[in-house]
Amino acid sequence: MTEQHISWAEPYKIKMVEPLFMTTREQRVKAMEEAGYNTFLLKSEEVYIDLLTDSGTSAMSDRQWAGMMLGDEAYAGSRNFYNLEAAIQKYYGYKHVIPTHQGRGAENLISRILIKPGDIVPGNMYFTTTKLHQEMAGGTFVDIIVDEAHDANSMFPFKGNVDLKKLEAVIKEHGAKKIPYVSIATTVNMAGGQPMSLANLKAVRELTAKYGIRIIHDMTRVAENAYMIKLLEEGQSERSTADIVKELCSLTDGATMSAKKDALVNIGGFLALNEWDVFEEARNQVVIFEGLHTYGGLAGRDMEAMAIGISESVDEDHIRARVGQVFYLGKKLMDAGIPMVKPIGTHGVFLDAKAFLPHVPQLAFPAQTLAAELYLDAGVRTMERGIVSAGRDKETGDHCYPDLELVRLTVPRRVYTQAHMDVIAESVERVYKRRNEIKGLRMTYEPKYLRFFQAKFEKL
Repeated sequence: MTEQHISWAEPYKIKMVEPLFMTTREQRVKAMEEAGYNTFLLKSEEVYIDLLTDSGTSAMSDRQWAGMMLGDEAYAGSRNFYNLEAAIQKYYGYKHVIPTHQGRGAENLISRILIKPGDIVPGNMYFTTTKLHQEMAGGTFVDIIVDEAHDANSMFPFKGNVDLKKLEAVIKEHGAKKIPYVSIATTVNMAGGQPMSLANLKAVRELTAKYGIRIIHDMTRVAENAYMIKLLEEGQSERSTADIVKELCSLTDGATMSAKKDALVNIGGFLALNEWDVFEEARNQVVIFEGLHTYGGLAGRDMEAMAIGISESVDEDHIRARVGQVFYLGKKLMDAGIPMVKPIGTHGVFLDAKAFLPHVPQLAFPAQTLAAELYLDAGVRTMERGIVSAGRDKETGDHCYPDLELVRLTVPRRVYTQAHMDVIAESVERVYKRRNEIKGLRMTYEPKYLRFFQAKFEKL
């Protein structure tokens, strides 16, 4: 840990405040029982500090709010679309752009267009919605991430890297024609917000070019990944974050983007492509599922805020403070001896629920249990990233058993202060001190898809 990782003061001043809800222990117990011990089912008014997600929960800037007033709500050809298209081309370099209501709209389009039944999609660890769209299109996801990503205690700095031997083995086993694309995420959420190195992506590009295989980029936190490359990768420290972002994108053939993360908006995303034929098909299909190809389910004002947010996302002061606040919280917890994913990721701190609650078996949902206990302690809402999120094997129907059983403390951008981080750390420490008293959960309701959003539990 070095001082350059730590943000000691936010690079903005506060112009408006939103009062937080303060609850009693009794109120939180009642709320948690009614929510079936699933933090997604809590009402926001029952939450004190909300670390459920960084998706759509960031604070927009005065420039973004000003841009909202310039919304051109024409059904076709909104000027805001062209501003968004220009921003994506300038900062990311992709040729063609289709707005979508959020990232999973883009995932749906690219999966439907490129994946055929029986296809194989290698990727650097699954993400829940990405994998589901690939499976619904008839594909099978294969994990090709480095082994260190599955080890919470490994200090390898680029746990988002692809294992090139694993990737080539998949290609040789199934053949390039059965692989519509390699799915690459910067950063890797399910590994703990871990970055991928620029050198590794260059190597992946070289290997896929050899076999004529596309790379589709999940770029939802690409600026955070670029900043970590700037900090950690040899020869990159003098480059701007914006320059590294553009190079990362240049090594891929297209991208899905949830702009609710890096781009600092409350709703929106896009599909960006370089191939005209794929773009042409996507432009036709978006009209069916999202909206016309120049708005894709978004209001003009949302596209304007996104265009501005893209430029702000690569500002050096912003990205240093954004990642720095996560490191501030992570360092406090690491110093307190809390079991967590190391190194600290970019968008949140991931607690290692297996090590935190070693007496709770995986089938008793230790991460789900820990997320509930953190809320009960201080009204801090977090989320599970373990066996519940992993879902069931589509062939056997049994649970998928991930190596990592994590609780994600996701820090929204430009929302909370360092004092909030102190409150969170103190709460985690209190729960850790009484960890031996905590028992697991039993699932009482399981939805068919993406069960972590709506499943319900009861205490054992």
